[in-house]
Amino acid sequence: MTRFQNKLALFPAAAAMILAGCRVGPPYQQPVATTQTPPPAYKESPDQHPEETQVWKTAQPQDAMLRGKWWEIYNEPELNDLEEKLIVNNQTIKQSFENYMAARTLIAQARAQLFPTLSTGPTWSRSRSSVNLGKETAGASGAGSASSLATLPLTASWEPDLWGRVRNLIREEQFSAQASAADLENEKLVEQATLAITYFEIRGQDALRKLYKDTVDADQKAYDIAKAGYDAGTVDQITVVEAESTLESAKSSWINLGIARAEDEHAIAMLIGMPASNFTLPEKPLTTAPPAVPVGVPAQLLERRPDVAAAERTMASANAEIGIAVAAYYPNLTLSAEGGFESSTWAHLLDWPSRFWSIGPTISETIFDAGLRRATVNQYVATYNGDVASYRQTVLNAFQQVEDYLAATRLLSQQIVEEEKAVTAAQKTLELEQNRYDTGIDPYVDVVTAQTTLLSDQQTLASIHIQEMTSSVQLIEALGGGWDKSQLPSPTEVSQKIGKLAIDK
Repeated sequence: MTRFQNKLALFPAAAAMILAGCRVGPPYQQPVATTQTPPPAYKESPDQHPEETQVWKTAQPQDAMLRGKWWEIYNEPELNDLEEKLIVNNQTIKQSFENYMAARTLIAQARAQLFPTLSTGPTWSRSRSSVNLGKETAGASGAGSASSLATLPLTASWEPDLWGRVRNLIREEQFSAQASAADLENEKLVEQATLAITYFEIRGQDALRKLYKDTVDADQKAYDIAKAGYDAGTVDQITVVEAESTLESAKSSWINLGIARAEDEHAIAMLIGMPASNFTLPEKPLTTAPPAVPVGVPAQLLERRPDVAAAERTMASANAEIGIAVAAYYPNLTLSAEGGFESSTWAHLLDWPSRFWSIGPTISETIFDAGLRRATVNQYVATYNGDVASYRQTVLNAFQQVEDYLAATRLLSQQIVEEEKAVTAAQKTLELEQNRYDTGIDPYVDVVTAQTTLLSDQQTLASIHIQEMTSSVQLIEALGGGWDKSQLPSPTEVSQKIGKLAIDK
């Protein structure tokens, strides 16, 4: 072979290497999240309402962020223990984790398309031709003879990624795996927040049950006094009946509160992966106020929400899909080769003269498809545009939630101050009414009315305390918990090889 022929033989390989660098389709540029620049501070932050008497405040400095185990900010050892169990045993989180692992395997499946495929299919056959083959042509050889054929082939096939279809497919699966990783973090946050909310609701129920238990004890004492007075002839029957009615009503309410507590306790058991029958949480009334939460500034929110990160990665994945569809407009090149051994006897199958081979490229191009490729590209463009809208809606929803729970926490803290004043006034009214009844000025029904008012105010105060604590948790959830975008695995990290997965039993 001449030097010119050697160079000519290298040309197809060099051309293939050059073409392999092409990748069609639009480059991905992250769209703007909102049409307006985020403000320097949240509108509902206490710092933006100097005219109000501030009780609950955000943590300083303003650029502070929660990190890691955000629930530890509440200083509740029982909650901390439950959250640790949730991370290990929650089945919804486990399902999201397995979805993430499945998404990573798709990357390996896509990457495999970059490489040639090798296959083999050894065969052996024995055949006998028809005797009648010799009747048509005199002297036909081989008529009625038997023969054997053994083959040991090796087939190789490779389709170079000339237009980036496979590379776009890899990018699509990488971005989808990143979105799945963000979904996993978002599911963790949702389950963690649900556990914290349910925990504080139980503690609030415990506070209400204590309130009603104290009320039952007080009403029991009042009934006993009224009954003794009636037996002594110093109290009329209507007073006894009213005292008994008040007592039984308080008992009924106390019993009814057990339903909500039991349901919340069962919910916590499910969250931490335990049968409801095996879990009990001792009673402990809610006594703490929500801590100062490091809110930060609105511009940080997009980096802190895993659902926003998931929506953005979904957009990137949809953009890569457009490139896959565009690649269908270009021709495909397939390089194939086959070689091996074949012989009519096993003894000579692997002899060198028994070898055979074939090699050759194939180029295919669709000439007419009635608009199929154009429609496919348009489909993926529309999908991408829809994902852009979904991303922006997720961002808007994030800002709304933060503002909602900032307002709720701030205003509830002020409402508690006013309700505490109402409870104090109701207690004073009851004391005065009890004195008027004891001196014979007012009937006992006025005492019952004062008792009912006090109990209602106390119940409202306890309920507001529950709302304040749960709003605090919801605010932390809206801020993204302790997560930020730097924790999202990179395309390289999600592409790392996964060992053999075991079947869960």
